[in-house]
Amino acid sequence: MKTILTGIRTNSVLTLGNYLGALLPMVRLANKHSKDSHVNIFVPDLHSIISEVDGDLKANIVRTIKYYLAAGLELNENVHFYRQSYVPAHSELCWILNCVATMGETSRMIQYKEKSKGQESCNVGIFDYPILMAADILLYSAEFVPVGEDQFQHIEMARNLAMRFNNRFGETFVVPARTSDQVKFMEVENAIRIRDLLSPEKKMSKSTAAENSKIMLDDEPAKAAKKIMSATTDSLGKVKFDMFNQPGISNLLQIEALVTDTPLQDVISTWAGETRYGDLKKKVAESVSEMLTVFQGRLAEISDEQVYELLEAGEKYANEVAKAKLFDAQKAFKLR
Repeated sequence: MKTILTGIRTNSVLTLGNYLGALLPMVRLANKHSKDSHVNIFVPDLHSIISEVDGDLKANIVRTIKYYLAAGLELNENVHFYRQSYVPAHSELCWILNCVATMGETSRMIQYKEKSKGQESCNVGIFDYPILMAADILLYSAEFVPVGEDQFQHIEMARNLAMRFNNRFGETFVVPARTSDQVKFMEVENAIRIRDLLSPEKKMSKSTAAENSKIMLDDEPAKAAKKIMSATTDSLGKVKFDMFNQPGISNLLQIEALVTDTPLQDVISTWAGETRYGDLKKKVAESVSEMLTVFQGRLAEISDEQVYELLEAGEKYANEVAKAKLFDAQKAFKLR
């Protein structure tokens, strides 16, 4: 059985953009493939602490797992939830891979450059993040790792480290699929990128200070609707999907399609020729409000106890698999 692996950092409540662009597509992939593949959904708590955590990390972890369940994830014996820090092999293999990676390739990582830009110094975790991510992947022989575009470079590093290790020490790791094959597997022609409601030239981000720029999954539905009604549009007076010239309107059309599970082209056709932006905003506001009402209702029905039961079973599985692969790497380095 092949392994599909994914995870979402648990630094804070997720935005509607995180949900529609990352979590929901992963749930659909998991439901499609979990009958004949292992689906590892790990909580990258060690990755989370490289930057400030908003709120209690332990509570964030439980909430994030509930998000998957509320989004419709179908559970079976092939779906495994586990916390990264509860599987020590992640950290141990990271150290071994540090001794295979080079400073040059790690310092070229775009995310490291962006996060360290303008700072006199940054924590080493930000620099080492891609090596730990490679360990996350290689421990489970994961061929497919559904991620956003901003993580493609890290997938390539995991591939390079696996191939370099195998060349030096013999076949030890499964090399993850190349980026082009990862994109095909994810079955998305174009990456879903929900935009900032006030500055639609940027993607929606939970770290943005302006509250009205983002919709959080714990926003009251009425509050979320108000944010949609105050979204930035333009002065062209024509509803048209054009992310370059009309990013605000295009973002609203995209949100409407995703929250109502309607093909984007159908939504575009429905609104073609319309000139009243207020009508579009009102419709999207109603759709988002309805979606959050249903989602939050499901969320409230999931107990913490159910989450911890899933984690206990998943971490037993993860430790068995990860320890075996770590032992192979240790033997290759003559540590065992």
